[in-house]
Amino acid sequence: MIDAHHHLWDPSLREYPWMAGQAMDPIRRPYTVEDLRAVTKAAGVHATVLAQTVSSDEETAEFLATAAAEPVIAGVVGWADLTAPDLADRLAALDGPLVGLRHQVEGEPDDDWLLRPEVVAGLSTVAAAGLAFDLLVRPSQLAAATEVALRLPELRLVLDHAAKPPIAAGEWEPWASGVAALAARENVVCKLSGLVTEADWTGWEVAHLRRYVDHVLDVFGPDRLLFGSDWPVCELAASYELVLDAAIALTGSLSDAERLAVFEHNARTAYRLDAGGATSSRG
Repeated sequence: MIDAHHHLWDPSLREYPWMAGQAMDPIRRPYTVEDLRAVTKAAGVHATVLAQTVSSDEETAEFLATAAAEPVIAGVVGWADLTAPDLADRLAALDGPLVGLRHQVEGEPDDDWLLRPEVVAGLSTVAAAGLAFDLLVRPSQLAAATEVALRLPELRLVLDHAAKPPIAAGEWEPWASGVAALAARENVVCKLSGLVTEADWTGWEVAHLRRYVDHVLDVFGPDRLLFGSDWPVCELAASYELVLDAAIALTGSLSDAERLAVFEHNARTAYRLDAGGATSSRG
């Protein structure tokens, strides 16, 4: 089993703007490699993908060094300034198991940020480097993400957290149509991740997630869906074990081969992980 999306952080080392506010108090502490080993071992997860948490070259370098020394971390989705003129050189200089980049587009006030010429040029450079790009977007940004997928068919795009459907509010559109349009682009896959924190943190049930998961299964298919825990963010609403149990329950209608794809093989393909759980930083 591969966990295609988790984080590590230490609030004593840097600020995490998204962690502001009292609601985040339960996770405002260091989460270390030792913590990761404990939760993944208990769950039977043998490899993971570590995702960026802030727009920081320093964090990316730290994550790459951590992954190089820690067998369970199969690859890193880091951060780099997509608008930098020397982006190709910056990527080439990174040392370690880099498998993708991510920018917290959800925090950009411009819903069309992904379509800015300098950003599109940067994403083309990401594709040329053999890396994937994680889409962390809100439903209102799905149209721009779909246009990027159309303009750059050579770029492997990984939709994080199914574009954060409004589960707690019980809303459906425009999320459902936007996700379906994005799924029509064959260079996009979707993570089954981050859904418990889009639901009611204290009262969610698997049944509350099912409609949304069924939709992404329908539009992406089990061959383009991959499991991610979103640990330790998930701890705001559920333990690692409960998140995994929910994902297993929500994919219960799939065949054994389809479940193997969702929980392992699709992550290998999306991030070009090799058969042993290690990575090739340039695909």
